[in-house]
Amino acid sequence: MNNISPKVQQQISMLQQVQQQLQTIVQQKMSFEMSVKEAKKANEELETLKDDAEVYVSVGAVMMQKDKASVKAELEEKIETLELRIKSLQKQETALQGKFEQLQQQIQMAMSGGAPQAN
Repeated sequence: MNNISPKVQQQISMLQQVQQQLQTIVQQKMSFEMSVKEAKKANEELETLKDDAEVYVSVGAVMMQKDKASVKAELEEKIETLELRIKSLQKQETALQGKFEQLQQQIQMAMSGGAPQAN
């Protein structure tokens, strides 16, 4: 790294930071997608129940009885909120991916240019 200009070293450092941010966002998005999948599955199961069926939800370490309609409404709201978060994370992911590719090209051009770039 001694023969690499400070500007290129800074770009490499930025590239690593962007890559870490990208990994974090992808992990968050995957987690939210799993939560949506679980909530949709629970919602599907609720659909198979009679309207007056006993429904229990987990609240921490306690199970509570609730009516089917309120549980269904809570699940639908949860799904909607999670899907909005996923869309937001997708936008962030796309922006970071573009930034990553741009930095990668700049570094490749600087490295293949032969002479170290001035600061």
